[in-house]
Amino acid sequence: MEPSDFEVNSSFDGGAIQGRAAHGGQGSTVGSQDQDGISATFGIAHGRVDRAFFRLMDILIAAFGILLFAPLLILVAIVMQLTSPGPLLFVQQRVGRGGVMFPCLKIRTMHVNAAEMLARLLEEDPAARAEWAKDFKLRADPRITPTGGILRKTSLDELPQLFNVLVGHMSIVGPRPIVPAEIERYGAHFADYCSVRPGLTGLWQVSGRNDISYTERVQLDRRYAASKSLPLDVTIILRTVPAMLRARGCY
Repeated sequence: MEPSDFEVNSSFDGGAIQGRAAHGGQGSTVGSQDQDGISATFGIAHGRVDRAFFRLMDILIAAFGILLFAPLLILVAIVMQLTSPGPLLFVQQRVGRGGVMFPCLKIRTMHVNAAEMLARLLEEDPAARAEWAKDFKLRADPRITPTGGILRKTSLDELPQLFNVLVGHMSIVGPRPIVPAEIERYGAHFADYCSVRPGLTGLWQVSGRNDISYTERVQLDRRYAASKSLPLDVTIILRTVPAMLRARGCY
Protein backbone atom coordinates (compact mmCIF):
# COMPACT_ATOMS: atom_id res chain seq x y z
CA MET A 1 0.00 0.00 0.00
CA GLU A 2 1.10 3.44 0.84
CA PRO A 3 4.71 4.36 1.59
CA SER A 4 3.38 6.09 4.68
CA ASP A 5 0.54 4.84 6.83
CA PHE A 6 -0.13 7.83 9.04
CA GLU A 7 -3.84 7.32 9.50
CA VAL A 8 -3.71 10.31 11.86
CA ASN A 9 -3.77 14.05 11.22
CA SER A 10 -0.43 15.81 10.63
CA SER A 11 0.25 19.49 11.26
CA PHE A 12 2.05 21.32 8.46
CA ASP A 13 2.72 24.73 6.99
CA GLY A 14 1.29 24.70 3.46
CA GLY A 15 3.05 27.92 2.50
CA ALA A 16 6.42 26.63 3.65
CA ILE A 17 5.93 23.40 1.70
CA GLN A 18 5.08 25.28 -1.50
CA GLY A 19 8.13 27.48 -0.97
CA ARG A 20 10.38 24.45 -0.74
CA ALA A 21 8.72 22.96 -3.81
CA ALA A 22 9.40 26.12 -5.80
CA HIS A 23 13.02 26.59 -4.77
CA GLY A 24 14.04 22.98 -4.15
CA GLY A 25 17.74 22.94 -3.47
CA GLN A 26 21.07 22.25 -5.07
CA GLY A 27 20.98 19.17 -7.25
CA SER A 28 17.43 19.50 -8.55
CA THR A 29 17.26 18.06 -12.07
CA VAL A 30 13.94 19.59 -13.08
CA GLY A 31 13.22 23.12 -14.22
CA SER A 32 16.65 24.19 -15.55
CA GLN A 33 16.46 27.39 -17.58
CA ASP A 34 17.29 27.57 -21.28
CA GLN A 35 19.52 30.56 -22.12
CA ASP A 36 18.31 30.72 -25.74
CA GLY A 37 15.13 32.83 -25.83
CA ILE A 38 13.69 31.16 -28.94
CA SER A 39 14.37 27.65 -27.66
CA ALA A 40 12.94 28.57 -24.28
CA THR A 41 9.71 29.88 -25.87
CA PHE A 42 9.38 26.73 -27.96
CA GLY A 43 10.05 24.60 -24.93
CA ILE A 44 7.33 26.33 -22.92
CA ALA A 45 4.78 25.89 -25.72
CA HIS A 46 5.78 22.28 -26.22
CA GLY A 47 5.52 21.66 -22.48
CA ARG A 48 1.99 23.08 -22.40
CA VAL A 49 0.91 20.76 -25.22
CA ASP A 50 2.44 17.80 -23.42
CA ARG A 51 0.70 18.70 -20.16
CA ALA A 52 -2.63 19.11 -21.96
CA PHE A 53 -2.23 15.71 -23.60
CA PHE A 54 -1.33 13.95 -20.36
CA ARG A 55 -4.23 15.67 -18.58
CA LEU A 56 -6.68 14.51 -21.27
CA MET A 57 -5.33 10.98 -20.96
CA ASP A 58 -5.77 11.12 -17.18
CA ILE A 59 -9.39 12.28 -17.48
CA LEU A 60 -10.32 9.60 -20.00
CA ILE A 61 -8.67 6.74 -18.08
CA ALA A 62 -10.05 7.92 -14.71
CA ALA A 63 -13.60 8.30 -16.04
CA PHE A 64 -13.46 4.85 -17.65
CA GLY A 65 -12.01 3.33 -14.48
CA ILE A 66 -14.73 4.83 -12.28
CA LEU A 67 -17.45 3.41 -14.52
CA LEU A 68 -15.70 0.04 -14.77
CA PHE A 69 -15.07 -0.37 -11.04
CA ALA A 70 -18.28 1.22 -9.73
CA PRO A 71 -19.97 -2.16 -8.99
CA LEU A 72 -16.83 -3.36 -7.21
CA LEU A 73 -16.64 -0.19 -5.13
CA ILE A 74 -20.27 -0.65 -4.09
CA LEU A 75 -19.57 -4.27 -3.10
CA VAL A 76 -16.49 -3.25 -1.11
CA ALA A 77 -18.50 -0.54 0.66
CA ILE A 78 -21.12 -3.10 1.73
CA VAL A 79 -18.50 -5.57 2.97
CA MET A 80 -16.65 -2.85 4.86
CA GLN A 81 -19.79 -1.72 6.67
CA LEU A 82 -20.61 -5.30 7.64
CA THR A 83 -17.12 -6.19 8.88
CA SER A 84 -15.84 -2.85 10.21
CA PRO A 85 -18.55 -0.22 10.79
CA GLY A 86 -17.37 3.33 10.41
CA PRO A 87 -16.40 5.78 7.67
CA LEU A 88 -15.92 4.13 4.29
CA LEU A 89 -13.24 6.53 3.14
CA PHE A 90 -10.05 7.65 4.79
CA VAL A 91 -9.13 11.18 3.64
CA GLN A 92 -5.63 12.45 4.29
CA GLN A 93 -3.83 15.62 3.23
CA ARG A 94 -0.97 14.79 0.88
CA VAL A 95 1.60 16.82 -1.01
CA GLY A 96 0.72 17.43 -4.66
CA ARG A 97 2.35 19.16 -7.62
CA GLY A 98 3.98 22.42 -6.68
CA GLY A 99 3.80 21.48 -2.99
CA VAL A 100 0.04 22.16 -2.90
CA MET A 101 -1.80 19.97 -0.38
CA PHE A 102 -4.81 17.96 -1.51
CA PRO A 103 -7.25 15.49 0.09
CA CYS A 104 -6.07 12.02 -0.97
CA LEU A 105 -8.86 9.41 -0.93
CA LYS A 106 -8.53 5.79 0.16
CA ILE A 107 -10.92 3.11 1.30
CA ARG A 108 -10.44 2.81 5.04
CA THR A 109 -8.45 -0.32 5.79
CA MET A 110 -7.82 0.24 9.49
CA HIS A 111 -9.86 0.16 12.66
CA VAL A 112 -11.51 3.46 13.55
CA ASN A 113 -9.20 3.82 16.59
CA ALA A 114 -6.05 3.21 14.51
CA ALA A 115 -4.23 6.27 15.87
CA GLU A 116 -4.63 5.14 19.47
CA MET A 117 -3.60 1.58 18.57
CA LEU A 118 -0.43 2.82 16.88
CA ALA A 119 0.55 5.10 19.75
CA ARG A 120 0.10 2.28 22.26
CA LEU A 121 2.05 -0.21 20.12
CA LEU A 122 4.99 2.13 19.57
CA GLU A 123 5.12 2.91 23.27
CA GLU A 124 5.10 -0.75 24.33
CA ASP A 125 7.03 -2.52 21.53
CA PRO A 126 10.64 -1.41 20.83
CA ALA A 127 10.89 -3.64 17.74
CA ALA A 128 7.75 -2.14 16.23
CA ARG A 129 9.02 1.35 17.11
CA ALA A 130 12.28 0.71 15.24
CA GLU A 131 10.45 -0.72 12.22
CA TRP A 132 8.11 2.28 12.12
CA ALA A 133 11.00 4.76 12.36
CA LYS A 134 12.63 3.18 9.31
CA ASP A 135 9.86 3.48 6.71
CA PHE A 136 6.63 4.42 8.55
CA LYS A 137 5.44 0.86 7.86
CA LEU A 138 4.65 -2.24 9.93
CA ARG A 139 4.61 -5.66 8.28
CA ALA A 140 2.32 -7.07 10.97
CA ASP A 141 0.16 -4.01 11.53
CA PRO A 142 -2.55 -4.67 14.16
CA ARG A 143 -4.48 -1.59 12.98
CA ILE A 144 -5.45 -3.24 9.69
CA THR A 145 -8.80 -5.02 9.56
CA PRO A 146 -9.09 -8.48 7.91
CA THR A 147 -10.97 -6.97 4.98
CA GLY A 148 -8.51 -4.10 4.88
CA GLY A 149 -5.63 -6.56 4.56
CA ILE A 150 -7.19 -8.03 1.42
CA LEU A 151 -7.81 -4.57 -0.03
CA ARG A 152 -4.19 -3.60 0.56
CA LYS A 153 -2.80 -6.78 -0.98
CA THR A 154 -4.82 -6.14 -4.13
CA SER A 155 -4.43 -2.32 -4.01
CA LEU A 156 -8.21 -2.01 -4.27
CA ASP A 157 -8.17 0.46 -1.38
CA GLU A 158 -6.65 2.99 -3.79
CA LEU A 159 -9.51 2.91 -6.31
CA PRO A 160 -11.13 6.11 -4.89
CA GLN A 161 -8.02 7.96 -6.04
CA LEU A 162 -9.48 7.75 -9.54
CA PHE A 163 -11.63 10.67 -8.37
CA ASN A 164 -8.43 12.49 -7.34
CA VAL A 165 -7.16 11.94 -10.88
CA LEU A 166 -10.42 13.10 -12.41
CA VAL A 167 -10.39 16.46 -10.60
CA GLY A 168 -6.68 17.05 -11.25
CA HIS A 169 -5.10 16.37 -7.85
CA MET A 170 -3.27 13.33 -9.21
CA SER A 171 -2.27 11.64 -12.45
CA ILE A 172 -2.59 8.00 -13.49
CA VAL A 173 1.21 7.72 -13.46
CA GLY A 174 3.57 9.59 -11.16
CA PRO A 175 5.28 9.45 -7.76
CA ARG A 176 3.09 8.14 -4.97
CA PRO A 177 1.68 11.07 -2.94
CA ILE A 178 3.56 11.71 0.28
CA VAL A 179 2.62 13.25 3.61
CA PRO A 180 4.48 16.34 4.96
CA ALA A 181 6.48 14.19 7.40
CA GLU A 182 8.17 12.48 4.42
CA ILE A 183 9.43 15.68 2.78
CA GLU A 184 12.71 15.64 4.70
CA ARG A 185 13.58 12.29 3.14
CA TYR A 186 13.65 13.90 -0.29
CA GLY A 187 16.14 16.59 0.65
CA ALA A 188 17.22 18.59 -2.41
CA HIS A 189 15.10 16.34 -4.63
CA PHE A 190 11.77 17.48 -3.17
CA ALA A 191 11.44 19.97 -6.06
CA ASP A 192 11.70 17.03 -8.48
CA TYR A 193 8.83 15.29 -6.72
CA CYS A 194 6.75 18.48 -6.87
CA SER A 195 7.39 19.06 -10.58
CA VAL A 196 4.80 16.44 -11.58
CA ARG A 197 1.43 15.31 -10.27
CA PRO A 198 1.56 12.35 -7.87
CA GLY A 199 0.24 9.18 -9.46
CA LEU A 200 -2.03 6.24 -8.89
CA THR A 201 0.80 4.04 -10.13
CA GLY A 202 4.45 4.68 -10.88
CA LEU A 203 7.98 3.35 -10.87
CA TRP A 204 7.82 2.66 -7.13
CA GLN A 205 4.77 0.39 -7.49
CA VAL A 206 6.27 -1.68 -10.30
CA SER A 207 9.72 -1.91 -8.70
CA GLY A 208 8.88 -3.66 -5.43
CA ARG A 209 6.98 -1.05 -3.40
CA ASN A 210 7.78 -1.44 0.28
CA ASP A 211 10.49 -4.05 -0.42
CA ILE A 212 12.82 -1.31 -1.66
CA SER A 213 14.47 1.31 0.53
CA TYR A 214 13.18 4.84 0.85
CA THR A 215 16.40 6.16 -0.70
CA GLU A 216 15.73 4.01 -3.78
CA ARG A 217 12.16 5.28 -3.88
CA VAL A 218 13.34 8.90 -3.94
CA GLN A 219 15.69 8.08 -6.81
CA LEU A 220 12.85 6.43 -8.73
CA ASP A 221 10.69 9.54 -8.27
CA ARG A 222 13.58 11.73 -9.37
CA ARG A 223 14.16 9.57 -12.44
CA TYR A 224 10.48 9.70 -13.39
CA ALA A 225 10.26 13.49 -13.01
CA ALA A 226 13.31 13.94 -15.25
CA SER A 227 12.15 11.54 -17.99
CA LYS A 228 8.33 11.67 -17.98
CA SER A 229 7.05 10.70 -21.42
CA LEU A 230 4.18 8.84 -23.05
CA PRO A 231 6.25 5.67 -23.72
CA LEU A 232 7.40 5.62 -20.09
CA ASP A 233 3.85 6.09 -18.78
CA VAL A 234 2.50 3.35 -21.05
CA THR A 235 5.28 1.00 -19.92
CA ILE A 236 4.50 1.65 -16.26
CA ILE A 237 0.76 1.13 -16.80
CA LEU A 238 1.41 -2.20 -18.56
CA ARG A 239 3.70 -3.33 -15.74
CA THR A 240 1.20 -2.32 -13.04
CA VAL A 241 -1.24 -5.22 -13.48
CA PRO A 242 1.43 -7.96 -13.16
CA ALA A 243 2.89 -6.09 -10.19
CA MET A 244 -0.54 -6.00 -8.52
CA LEU A 245 -1.01 -9.73 -9.11
CA ARG A 246 2.36 -10.54 -7.57
CA ALA A 247 1.54 -8.22 -4.63
CA ARG A 248 5.24 -7.78 -3.94
CA GLY A 249 5.82 -5.30 -1.13
CA CYS A 250 2.08 -4.81 -0.49
CA TYR A 251 1.42 -4.64 3.25
